Amino acid sequence: MSARINYYHQAPQLLNQISKLSLSLNESSLDTSLRDLVNIRASTLNGCAFCLDMHVKEARIHGERDLRVHHTHVWRESPLFTAREKAALEWTEAVTRLSREGIPDDLYQRTREYFSEKELTELTVAIGVINLWNRLAISFQAPPGSADKTFGLDKAGLS
Repeated sequence: MSARINYYHQAPQLLNQISKLSLSLNESSLDTSLRDLVNIRASTLNGCAFCLDMHVKEARIHGERDLRVHHTHVWRESPLFTAREKAALEWTEAVTRLSREGIPDDLYQRTREYFSEKELTELTVAIGVINLWNRLAISFQAPPGSADKTFGLDKAGLS
């Protein structure tokens, strides 16, 4: 696959703002491991090879276990995730695949058992941001691994 356009070069002001928003999530109350799982799950749901490649490598750099990364596809059945992580993954699926009916009240209530209002807001922003990145990378066919050196992902040892 070759990239259709380099969207960073075509709209640098916009992409810099999205990048700043992404980086600001590092200051949120959500831990890195949870954000990595959310990014991997949303990118998988959206079929974004570029972002999935990137976030699997980031997770490895952050110390995530390979088996947990593989289990993000089957998180409901997996014993490797905490109840809080499962709530975040379920919320990720609902926000990524918004239905006409929106988010069901029972899912919201289940998720609120594990996340404060602030945390749930930050989680939802994180999901929205990864979905935006997925849509950019898919639309313009960003090749997986093409930004590894730029983002230091070659350190993951997964080339």
